[in-house]
Amino acid sequence: MHVLLTGHRGFVGRHLHAAMHERGWDVTGIDLVDGVDALDFFRSETIGFDLAVHCAAIVGGRASIDESPLGVATNLALDAWYMRWLVKARVPRAVYFSSSAAYPVHLQAKGWPFTRLHESHIDVDEPERPDATYGWAKLSGELLASYAEAEGCRILIPRPFSGYGEDQDEAYPFPAFAARARRREDPFTVWGDGTSCRDWVHIDDVVGATLALLDTDVTGPVNIGTGRATSFDELAGLMTAAAGYEAELRYEPGAPQGVHTRVCDPSRMLGFYEPKVSLEEGVRRAVSG
Repeated sequence: MHVLLTGHRGFVGRHLHAAMHERGWDVTGIDLVDGVDALDFFRSETIGFDLAVHCAAIVGGRASIDESPLGVATNLALDAWYMRWLVKARVPRAVYFSSSAAYPVHLQAKGWPFTRLHESHIDVDEPERPDATYGWAKLSGELLASYAEAEGCRILIPRPFSGYGEDQDEAYPFPAFAARARRREDPFTVWGDGTSCRDWVHIDDVVGATLALLDTDVTGPVNIGTGRATSFDELAGLMTAAAGYEAELRYEPGAPQGVHTRVCDPSRMLGFYEPKVSLEEGVRRAVSG
């Protein structure tokens, strides 16, 4: 299996790279960290691969999404050239990593009962407003993927929810919480009012689900998550308990927060893969790590 993997130095990319290497796949990685721009590659190369996996993107947590919208929008060009390259190079199988940010924001507002986001809640032909420019870029990428599929490339579109892991950058909330817990911070800072909920899924399961879906030749969008809603208050409690202490929570209502409740319906994924790492185990690894 000869594979092109863009963004192989990034969080998702490096874990995928390791898993593919364990399978004995021949992986060509492209990443700006190595001085190679995937955009330049897509524009100039016609080398064929058995599989292409596109993880390269500009993103850096909620603050980056809210405060650097034009930078994040650069992903539109990157994804467009990826789809063009797939067709030009006649790549038979591909992965385009979308995001839960592509879902309509009106389905993620505060309220009870909340909506479990299903793949069918996105219609790329009649889109509703997603989450910021990052969501628009991913939504546009999914539309472009449908055009590339029409040209003969079979494309899997994972939609990871709140992915996390022990080696994730602290610009993201999960590792930031774990770092505060390791420092035994008291009070413990929480952005927003603590009631917002996310669907946390460990990077091992993001990778495991992606490979399982590839193994069974699934195409189109598939949510990758657990279906478990966890508030930031609850996450802070799990973190401090894992670190062996209790803390007062200090809220920062003016900090970037995003949508209120983002939880998936994982039913399509569960037909092929079941998550292995519980949130409690993921917290334990992050705090002890």
